[in-house]
Amino acid sequence: MSFYTHLECSQCGRRYDADTLRNLCDDCRRPLLARYDLAAARRVLSRDALGSRPHDVWRFHELQPVRDARFRLTLHEGGTPLVRATRLAASLGFPHDELLIKDEGPNPTGSFKARGMAVAVSRAVELGARVLSAPSAGNAACALAAYAARAGVEAHVYMPADVPVSFVAQCHAYGAHVHLVDGLITDCGRASTEDAARFGRFDLSTLKEPYRLEGKKTLGYELAEQLEWTLPDVVVYPTGGGTGLVGMWKAFDEMEAMGWIDARRPRMVSVQSSGCAPIVRAFESGAHTAVSWENAATVADGLRVPAAVGDTLILRALRESKGIAIAVTDDELMEGASAIARSEGIFAAPEGGATAAAYATLRARGWIRDGERTVLFNTGNGLSYAHLWSGAKAAAPRDARARR
Repeated sequence: MSFYTHLECSQCGRRYDADTLRNLCDDCRRPLLARYDLAAARRVLSRDALGSRPHDVWRFHELQPVRDARFRLTLHEGGTPLVRATRLAASLGFPHDELLIKDEGPNPTGSFKARGMAVAVSRAVELGARVLSAPSAGNAACALAAYAARAGVEAHVYMPADVPVSFVAQCHAYGAHVHLVDGLITDCGRASTEDAARFGRFDLSTLKEPYRLEGKKTLGYELAEQLEWTLPDVVVYPTGGGTGLVGMWKAFDEMEAMGWIDARRPRMVSVQSSGCAPIVRAFESGAHTAVSWENAATVADGLRVPAAVGDTLILRALRESKGIAIAVTDDELMEGASAIARSEGIFAAPEGGATAAAYATLRARGWIRDGERTVLFNTGNGLSYAHLWSGAKAAAPRDARARR
C-alpha cells in the first residue's frame, strides 16, 4: 500500500489529483510535491519493519507514489554504502574528524540518478505514459534510458553535444533516442519540453515532474537508518538541479512527522563550481530565486546547470537548516576527487570531489567545528569522467562560448 494522497504546489499550495500525469503548477509554474497521509503512516508503519526488506528505493514503498506493486521497476538502486572516511579527513589535515561519504557510485548506471528515475518511470508508466523524455548533463539520461528499457517504453534523451562519450554510449546501448544539442542543459531542457508537447511525450525534466524527487528523497531515509536514526551535523551536497538536497530535506520532515527522528536537522551545504554557481550567488545576496548563470563552464557536467527549476526549494532548505552555499574551482574539485580515490579507494565523480574541497574549506574556516559529524555525498562513479584524469588538456573547462 501507499499513503500517497495528492500533489501540492511548492509555491502557492494548490492541490492536484494524485492520479493524473502532471508537470508544473498551472498557476505559478513551480514544482509539485507528492504528499502523504503521514498521520496514518505513523499509526501503522514502524521503522523496525524495514529490517527484512530489500535495500532499494522500494524499501520505503508506503512513502512512494506507486500504488500497484506490479509497476515498481528496480535494478537494485539505492542501499548504497556509507563509508567512514578517516584517511580522507587526515589527508585534508583533520585526523580526528568524524567524516563519512555516502557513495552513490555503485548505483545502476553509475550515479544517484537511478533512484529518481526508478520511481519517476514507474509512476509515469503506471499512469499510462509510453514515451518519455528528459534533458540531462549525462547521468540522468543514462538512468532514464535504463529504466525505460526495463519498462519496455520509449525514451528520448537530450544532452549537450560535448557530453562525455560514455554517456552517449550507455544511452544508445539501452535503446534510447539520443538528441545532442549545441548548448547547455537549459537548451536541452527547452528542446525536450518543446518536442514533448509536439509529439505527445511525457517530460521527466528535473523537478518539472514530481516523482524523481520521491526517488531522491530515499537518500535521506537511508542516511537516517544507516546512522541509527540520528542525523549528522552537516551534509555536504554537490548541487546542479538540486533534487537530492531538496529530497533529503523533504524526507527529514516526513520522518519527523512519523516519529522516526526528532526535530534536529543537519546544516545543509550546497556546493557548486565557481564556473557555474547561481545558487551560491543567490544565497550570498539574500535572494529567494537564482538568476541564470551566463557562460557556464566546468568539467563537472552535473554542476553545469545555469538555472535550476528548484532554486527556491534549494535556497529554502539551506536557510531553514542554517546551512551555506559555497563554490569551489575546477582544480579544487578535481583534487578533491583524487584525494577521495587515493585515501578511501572510491573513484568519485568530479561532483563528489567538490564536496571534499568544500569540506576542507569550511573546516579550515571553522564553519564545520571540532567533533561535528559530516557526510559528503559522492553522486556518481568517476569512470564516467575517466577522460579528466587522462591529462591536463582533457581536464580544461568546456566553455559555452566556445561552442557558439
